[in-house]
Amino acid sequence: MESNELKQENPIIKLLIDIFLIIWAIINIFPIYFMFTFSLKSNEEIFGANIIGLPHDWLWSNFTTALHTGNMGLYFFNSLLVTTCAIAISIMSAMMACYAITRIRWKFSGLANAFFMLGLTIPIQASIVPVYVVMSKLHWLNKYSTLIIPYSAFALSMAILICTGFMAEIPTALDEAARIDGCGLFGTFFKIILPLMKPAVSTVGIYSYLQCWNEFMFANVFISDSAHRTLPVGIKALSGQHTTDWGPIGAALVIATFPTLIVYLFLSRKIQASFIAGAVKG
Repeated sequence: MESNELKQENPIIKLLIDIFLIIWAIINIFPIYFMFTFSLKSNEEIFGANIIGLPHDWLWSNFTTALHTGNMGLYFFNSLLVTTCAIAISIMSAMMACYAITRIRWKFSGLANAFFMLGLTIPIQASIVPVYVVMSKLHWLNKYSTLIIPYSAFALSMAILICTGFMAEIPTALDEAARIDGCGLFGTFFKIILPLMKPAVSTVGIYSYLQCWNEFMFANVFISDSAHRTLPVGIKALSGQHTTDWGPIGAALVIATFPTLIVYLFLSRKIQASFIAGAVKG
């Protein structure tokens, strides 16, 4: 009797779940829709009655203004370069550190792991002054390395935390089999361990990407010239002191958000696989 009742209730429950998911999807998609329509409007439409509706005049010229007059093309390249380098450095450094901590027997492996985990307790805001002083004395201000080095360093602790759990679950028998087949330390790492860590690498990549791509404070303090300015700082520079043309700012926000949507689109399955793998291992 109970099983029959559950079968009868299942369609209703499924319908309610579908309705809830549709409403939740609309809530999450609406900001993207609003930002896109916002980017194609004039100030009169933005502050008029047509706030959330489609624009009457589709001002694609806002994107041209943002890219050329606002230098969003250059800032986009700067953000892409800094973020890509920071992600690559943090992932490779974290993977090598995790390999040394979890796969190699040495006396201070636990202490090394604890040292890296201390990085999670340090607020980024608390380090801005000492990092600025160091960068200034090394004459590294207003360079790409000014942002790449801090971004990589602050992403390292979380990357090691994520990768250590995954790597510890890989059977050590694979290492032994690789050594029997003639693989050295680096051969085992690159040919055996690294391919098995793809879900963790994807998770670390997205975490580092969001941290670097959207970072504003370091980029605003450490970079003063427009040649190395990144997107968040560049978007802020579009606002005028007395009047602001909000359409190009909306266009710049669309340009800055588009790569994030692409990253999630292509790596969402990898992230889901990493969550599933973590749950099974836990």
